[in-house]
Amino acid sequence: MGASVGFRQAHSRRFRPVAEINVTPMVDVMLVLLVIFMVTAPLLTAGVQVDLPKTDAAPIKGDDQPISVTVDAKGGVWIQETAIELDALVPKMQAIIGQKPDTRIFIRADKGINYGRVMEVMGTLGSAGFTKVALVTEAGTDVKPKKGR
Repeated sequence: MGASVGFRQAHSRRFRPVAEINVTPMVDVMLVLLVIFMVTAPLLTAGVQVDLPKTDAAPIKGDDQPISVTVDAKGGVWIQETAIELDALVPKMQAIIGQKPDTRIFIRADKGINYGRVMEVMGTLGSAGFTKVALVTEAGTDVKPKKGR
């Protein structure tokens, strides 16, 4: 009986509980989450994927949140992330904007789309009384003006 008591005492001295917190797994998880958020954040900016033209124009400043109308590469019209027919664009915009006709409307159009289709969308919005309609482009420094003939 005395031998077993001595064994317990030797055993408890040899293995003591560790009172330190191992932060390495937490740091690993945080770095993985950081990489995931860095990769997915740019994808969440716009719902409809378009290849915008580049320009050196200054960005438009404003306090309110603009409404985005997108013309995709196939000529389809979208309000934010919802596809819509062109003849239903004005009633839908009036329902969204309500009594605030000064709300900014940004038109995003694929650079490969027909210019006439973009003007058709802009003309539809302009004829309905929306005055603050602007085209969205990507900021670029590689844009060089072409010399006239």
